[in-house]
Amino acid sequence: MKPPINIVKYSGDVVSFDVNKLRSSLRRSHASEELIQQIVTQVENQLYDGISTQKIYQMAFKILKAQSRVSASKYTLKKALMELGPSGFPFEKLVGKLLAHEGFEAEVGVIVKGNCVQHEVDVIAKKDNTHFMIECKYHSDQGRFCNVKIPLYIHSRFLDIEKQWLQLKDHEAKIHKGGLYTNTRFTTDAIQYGKCVGLLLTSWDYPRGNGLKDRIDKSGLHPLTALTTLTKVEKTKLLDEGIVLCKELHGSPGLLDKIGVPEARHRSILEDSEELCSTH
Repeated sequence: MKPPINIVKYSGDVVSFDVNKLRSSLRRSHASEELIQQIVTQVENQLYDGISTQKIYQMAFKILKAQSRVSASKYTLKKALMELGPSGFPFEKLVGKLLAHEGFEAEVGVIVKGNCVQHEVDVIAKKDNTHFMIECKYHSDQGRFCNVKIPLYIHSRFLDIEKQWLQLKDHEAKIHKGGLYTNTRFTTDAIQYGKCVGLLLTSWDYPRGNGLKDRIDKSGLHPLTALTTLTKVEKTKLLDEGIVLCKELHGSPGLLDKIGVPEARHRSILEDSEELCSTH
């Protein structure tokens, strides 16, 4: 039996390589089991002690992209969310669009009067009798987690806003909640505090089965940064145009001309964006 191979995570932690985790992440790409096994075999043959998770991801992504661009786009979702920067505003827009898709009335970047001071809130979401004040914490580095200080700060802002909301006509019967979305992960303390005070917490993989990765997969609201057919510069230009989703790009194909993408590449970009919008 081979000795376990140690790998280095983004956080710097050293753990044993787990082939099931690699398989699980590849299954999210909706690739065939045959292709997944092929990738797993090739990656295992290139492993060495001390290899980084980033290097393993790059190896798997390269093989996947050669076989299926759209599967590669789905596989790269975590990285695609990291590319919604540097301001983080595109991430806020993505969260707003995700909530709107789920039946909320959502506004992004709203100035809200609190009891003590005014607040600029990333997303205000309303549905039925519930009012949400949601803050978005974007990180461009996978190794950075949301620690307990962030929900503490957001909850204090929510309490100031809620105090003002409760003074409004017809708000006595409404349910008010604060929320925090991040594209990385929460520390254990952050989750414990959030649960205790009733904050709605959403991260890459939390709550289990209903985190960002699951909800984006279900809705087909993939960020355009996931497209392997666009260059980094082209992605930045589209984000500057206010376009965040593949769906939006597919609905406005003229934007490719506007940002200077050669016509010969339009078809593959639009085909991939259309397939990523699919929820099957």
